[in-house]
Amino acid sequence: MSAKDATEKDLASIVIRILIIDDDEAHAQAVAESLERVGCDCKIATSGEQGAKLIESETADIVITDLKMDGVDGLSILRTAKDELPDAEVIVLTGHGSINSAVTAMQLGAYTYLTKPLDISELRHAVEKASTRVRLMRRNAELHRRLDEKFGFEGVVGNSPSMHNIIEKLKNVASTNSTVLIEGESGTGKELVARAIHQNSERKSKPFVPLNISALPDSILESELFGHEQGAFTGAVGKRIGKFEHANGGTLFLDEVGEMPMQTQIKLLRVLEDRKIARLGNNEEISLNVRLVAATNADLLEMVKQGSFRQDLYYRLSVVKIELPPLRERRGDIPLLTDHFLKELSSQYGKPYEGISRAARRALMAYDWPGNIRQLKNAAERMLVLDTDGSLDLDDLPEEIVPLGVSEGDGSYSSDRSGADFLIGRPFSEVERYYIERALDLADGKREEAAKMLGIGERTLYRKLKEYQKQKEEQAS
Repeated sequence: MSAKDATEKDLASIVIRILIIDDDEAHAQAVAESLERVGCDCKIATSGEQGAKLIESETADIVITDLKMDGVDGLSILRTAKDELPDAEVIVLTGHGSINSAVTAMQLGAYTYLTKPLDISELRHAVEKASTRVRLMRRNAELHRRLDEKFGFEGVVGNSPSMHNIIEKLKNVASTNSTVLIEGESGTGKELVARAIHQNSERKSKPFVPLNISALPDSILESELFGHEQGAFTGAVGKRIGKFEHANGGTLFLDEVGEMPMQTQIKLLRVLEDRKIARLGNNEEISLNVRLVAATNADLLEMVKQGSFRQDLYYRLSVVKIELPPLRERRGDIPLLTDHFLKELSSQYGKPYEGISRAARRALMAYDWPGNIRQLKNAAERMLVLDTDGSLDLDDLPEEIVPLGVSEGDGSYSSDRSGADFLIGRPFSEVERYYIERALDLADGKREEAAKMLGIGERTLYRKLKEYQKQKEEQAS
């Protein structure tokens, strides 16, 4: 099923709630029955007063109201609906003698009006069109909710002190228009942070436009950024709008900005200073309102010293600088991130799992993650997809993650990593011992830090180490 077909199916599955207000009860019943046959959920009010109360106390997607009623008339109903149910559409029913009032209703925000006696096919057509608008609004609201959830600050997952500091900084900077530079190794989540900044700003309803500088040849980079006119260069067969114009009112995210050639750096600096661009092949300048967020895995200051990155551009980009730590420096977040990804992927694939073993968690904690969060997410996906018993264990981990070589002498583990099959069938005490020793190595012998990595108490770690020492002495005697 295509994405378009899936979207249409999702929209069609949204049940439309209709409130019918008409003091002719028989007519109201007939309208309700005709609409219920096409899947609508209908409720009837037989007076304007009753209808107004239902509007104030309940939810409806479409209000169908007679225009002429004793007491509270259709125009009053329309005003109440616009106040209480701003996303609802209102269809007005009127006799031939009240067309002027119907026109007034349209001016007040009615979706349309129909004349009595009603043509059922005409009514269904009007309801279908109004329903499409309502479904799209509800769908868009749901998408915005999901975006807020995914790219809100809660989507930047982490409990480590460094991530708490970063999230606080994001909260402070999001509401501003300051240019932001995000630094971090590949896979640390730089685009996720950029999206979180955008999604929590006043620009959230406008475009977020990402562009990876390293993915483009130098020859077309300026065209991608600024656009071009027809005939601006060989191959420019038509006018093209650049990323800056696409992002107008919103946020432009330039990833791997350190890969930008010097000539383009000069032009970018001018855009940041003047807030104007000119398409290639056109001298006319276009004023823009774009927030720039840049990211890099390079040391830009070192590049400035070497002369490969402009100093003035660096300081324009780094008004606010956010440094994302590699995953190996925030190991305490690995279990949290793993659970987050597994939950997300389990829902995506419709594949439940019982849990992840302690030994597997320790292996994840001990690994250095050169690919950072991106690599961890890929590992979580592999575990879930290839698992056959619902319990995620060492044998479900990618081979490079489980460091496994065992020396025959004293039962301690060597540092080579030869594949997961080596541990299968070994006593749990041996597996446990390896990960304790590995955690101590990573923590430079600091027991408190090693205990945190392992998710155990320091006293428990101390007791285990005493047991291992006793075993070693017994083997030696």
